[in-house]
Amino acid sequence: MTDFNSAIEEFRANGGRVGGPFENARLLLLTTTGARSGKPHTVPLGFLHDGQGRMLVIASAAGSDRHPAWFHNLRADQSATVETGTFTFEAEAEILAGEERDEAFSRAVEADPGWAEYQRKTDRVIPVVALSPVAAKPSERPWGDDLVAIHTMFRRELALVRREIASSGPGLGAQLRINCLMVCRGLAHHHTAEDAELFTVLDERHPELEPVMRRLREEHRVVERLIEELQEAIQSDDLSRDELRAKVDHLTEEIEAHLDYEESQLVSVLNSITG
Repeated sequence: MTDFNSAIEEFRANGGRVGGPFENARLLLLTTTGARSGKPHTVPLGFLHDGQGRMLVIASAAGSDRHPAWFHNLRADQSATVETGTFTFEAEAEILAGEERDEAFSRAVEADPGWAEYQRKTDRVIPVVALSPVAAKPSERPWGDDLVAIHTMFRRELALVRREIASSGPGLGAQLRINCLMVCRGLAHHHTAEDAELFTVLDERHPELEPVMRRLREEHRVVERLIEELQEAIQSDDLSRDELRAKVDHLTEEIEAHLDYEESQLVSVLNSITG
């Protein structure tokens, strides 16, 4: 990605989606404070889930013998801003060391051998940095548009997981299992929040939507069961690629139908809500 400014603009304009060689990559925008200039410095980076709510970024610099500027910035000031295309939040950076770094880098190589090629090109040990969310910035989108943005994130993540399963070997790698678990946890958290907060608001303000809300809650229970089954299956060492693919395909089918229905019924209503 040679033109960072164009990539950043495309990322922000398209909810985190970019074209070219990074079209199907997990990307974020990382903004650090320049160690020398004191000015904000934004770069697009690929990232990995770590299964603990952190996002891992790798200071590969394409195998250069020098660390990238953003890594030097984080060594001087661990505070950063992260944009995912759906959410923006303040984060605290931690440079991983020892066994933790090695395990994280091994998972990255397992998911994409290109990381190993970068390491072979340089004598430096390529750092891995964990970004932990500290405080989320409130969305400025109308409620309905915000719902669509969140749904788009889940659609994209499920599509990525399905591609990763299709391209994996007969055994299931550690990073692939983590990616599956993270999308499961994210969906479960989203539906729990909807049941407790968003749907309660709609019950109070729009009682005419009672049949819609009943159906959406019933669909939440179906998805919850599928998520629990998938999470349990992922823990098994005997789970095959084809079995995982079948379970993820089934979950995806149910989720996409649910999201489509929810958007068709609620987006215009939510966009009319103020305060």
